[in-house]
Amino acid sequence: MLLPVSRFESNQLLAHLSRTESLWLEQDLERMELATGQVLNACGAPLRHVYFPASATVSLVSITADGGSAEVAVVGCEGMVGVGAFMGNACALNDAVVQRPGCAWRMSTAAVLHHTRRSSEFMQQLLGYTQALFTDLAQASACTRHHGLDQQLCRWMLQHLDRQDGLDLRITHERMARLLGVRREGVTYAALKLQKEGVIDYRRGRIAVLDRKGLEARACECYGVVRRAYARLAGGPDSGHRAHPQAELPGHPHGQPAAAGVRCFGADGGRTAPEGRRRPQPSCER
Repeated sequence: MLLPVSRFESNQLLAHLSRTESLWLEQDLERMELATGQVLNACGAPLRHVYFPASATVSLVSITADGGSAEVAVVGCEGMVGVGAFMGNACALNDAVVQRPGCAWRMSTAAVLHHTRRSSEFMQQLLGYTQALFTDLAQASACTRHHGLDQQLCRWMLQHLDRQDGLDLRITHERMARLLGVRREGVTYAALKLQKEGVIDYRRGRIAVLDRKGLEARACECYGVVRRAYARLAGGPDSGHRAHPQAELPGHPHGQPAAAGVRCFGADGGRTAPEGRRRPQPSCER
């Protein structure tokens, strides 16, 4: 027998909320289809909305005065784009650019502020994610200074694979170079090396990962540090997370059990589903 599935289940933050809390948020969540290259927030611009990705992946990108760029973090089904909105920051700290198309749930900044003030449960969920995101940002900073491009490229591919289904990445060497903040030639050389070793297969605009274990072995320790931070948020083996107690739904005297949260980051680093339930395809359908 399948357990009840919340329509917000495809985003980990929303899925871990109690059913009662989900009903409070439902009226302020809007389903959005996101396209590759779409800018959700521009650095310095007012934060009007936050996004909870379901099947989309969003790169947080810092831009320099001379036009250079680098991805500082990536957000997928585990998180939220626009954490500054509930911490009193009215403007975006970086560009948020859709890397992989898909759907997401959108909420206005005003609604986020209202619900975090209303609900400690919602606030604690967002604060827990923000802590994991800060770990991600700090580790990325150390990685760019102390690890070689080969290791950085492996880490980058793994972090994006963790936030999608399948082992194919739709991206060009030029785009990867911009996100890593390096020269295109360096990415091409590193990718060709991985291809010769049988780890990936590259065709223009598409990378197929043939040996994920091999990719993990070649990545620096930064990947594991960040993965464990998000796994703890998801209720992984080294986390103190506990499921919310069952809550009664308004209008349902006998109540309904809150659906178990999805886990985008399992112990093996990949996307997993709760035991006893078929993992649904990422969806924002009402």
